[in-house]
Amino acid sequence: MLLARMPLLLLMLAACSGEEKLVEPIAGDKPHIVLILVDDWGWANVGYHRATPTKEVQTPNFDSLCKQGIELDQHYAYRFCSPSRSSLMSGRLPIHVNILNDPPNVYNPKDPVSGFAAIPRNMTGIATKLKAAGYATHQVGKWDAGMATPDHTPVGRGFDTSFGYFHHANDYYTEFAGKCKSPKLDKASKPEAHNVTDLWMTTGPANKFNGTAYEEEMFKLHVLDVVGSHPADTPLFLYYAPHIVHTPLQVPPDYLERYSFIDTKDRQIYHAMVAYLDDVIGNLTAALRARDLWNNTLIVVSSDNGGPVYPGGGANNYPLKGGKVSCWQGGVRVNAFVSGGFVPPAMRGKKLDGYVALADWYATFCSLAGVDKHDARAAAANLPPVDGLDMWPMLSGQNTTSPRTEVPLSPGLISGDYKILVGPNEQAGWTGPHYPNQTNPSGGITAVDKCGDSGCLYNIKTDPEERTDLSQTSPDVLKHLQERLQAWESTAFNPDRGMQYPGACEAAMERYGGFWGPFVP
Repeated sequence: MLLARMPLLLLMLAACSGEEKLVEPIAGDKPHIVLILVDDWGWANVGYHRATPTKEVQTPNFDSLCKQGIELDQHYAYRFCSPSRSSLMSGRLPIHVNILNDPPNVYNPKDPVSGFAAIPRNMTGIATKLKAAGYATHQVGKWDAGMATPDHTPVGRGFDTSFGYFHHANDYYTEFAGKCKSPKLDKASKPEAHNVTDLWMTTGPANKFNGTAYEEEMFKLHVLDVVGSHPADTPLFLYYAPHIVHTPLQVPPDYLERYSFIDTKDRQIYHAMVAYLDDVIGNLTAALRARDLWNNTLIVVSSDNGGPVYPGGGANNYPLKGGKVSCWQGGVRVNAFVSGGFVPPAMRGKKLDGYVALADWYATFCSLAGVDKHDARAAAANLPPVDGLDMWPMLSGQNTTSPRTEVPLSPGLISGDYKILVGPNEQAGWTGPHYPNQTNPSGGITAVDKCGDSGCLYNIKTDPEERTDLSQTSPDVLKHLQERLQAWESTAFNPDRGMQYPGACEAAMERYGGFWGPFVP
């Protein structure tokens, strides 16, 4: 059911929470927003990207949602985890917030604003914005956007509740993520290294849940609980970031058995994990319908990077070049779509090729919620402003083109129809429709393209597989992209984030009972 429109006078008042300025929501009614960021999801590991169906890619729920919504054919993320998540939560392009995949225990005591992994302390998270606009805000799953201080946690970024983990990954059954020594607890000069659990519930260790079930099952139940208990007359922001399909490749046996016909272990487990997640998505959409939330819900689905095609990754980005950790299209052009009852009927079933970056959802959600995207707290700390652009005019059909024309890749740039990459670029090759396979059972593309300082040039609209380097035949285009890349790089945000800090282990072992958590006041 639709939420009542707020009077314009009230919309223009400053929010009572902080100094967020409320404005008129662009679509009138505020939608419920469900944001799903899948981890390490390969381009070819979803049914709607398979021109020729294959029984190993079974994603009926994702496929149905995409068909009912709008496919985003040119949606871009960073080439690996933490920068993508930092971008999504802060509204900055990675070049202006974080291009490093540091662990969350990194800390530089000399810089109290930016001397941390991921998002600087004084940037305002999207949940803070939406909370100021009256949303109930919940985070479930992988965070990987900071941990050092309470400000870096999901609650510190504006979420009312959270249930998830801080690191790039943890074990799906024990939730262990790394080890720590504790001289004080062991009372020994040479203490042993102890496993540390990474599972957090809002403001403290989730010590009633670790080791009790398959992790994605716990996340599913929590997501369903959030939806099941949510009052329909309050706008909802649910950020669900599954652990799936990130390593370690682990899945319940009954799902693995479904894919026993696949003769390559990593590919078998990977596809079983994707199938598990597809079932979770089916449960989530059914819950939204059961609670009568569906008609006013906007669902945004994206991967955080391309699928890992290196040894042990198990993914496939066919027919795109490369994969996770590379700047080839297989590493940065990702599965993405919007769906839900809030999508205008005239736009359902369409495929849009306008550029969208993860940072753009910050501005889009602010526009839909009726809150100014400007980040006053960050400006006061001399931090980069929000880069995100409002995509709702394109998604609603008001405009036929995207406001975004460039996507910096670090190192590299997409500008217009062209893309420049500089330096050595690994994974310079392509997979087949079924990958990894018995010819290459562990995966891995060993080729390297040496683009040098001048760069390799591709027309990614006419050559989406990046097979023809145009740097020698299109010198004027190459020069223009070199200049644009230099302009972007001159604005890069590169603080000294520090090193892995011993105090993080001390807090984990002595304050939190063997769980990771904030370690700086």
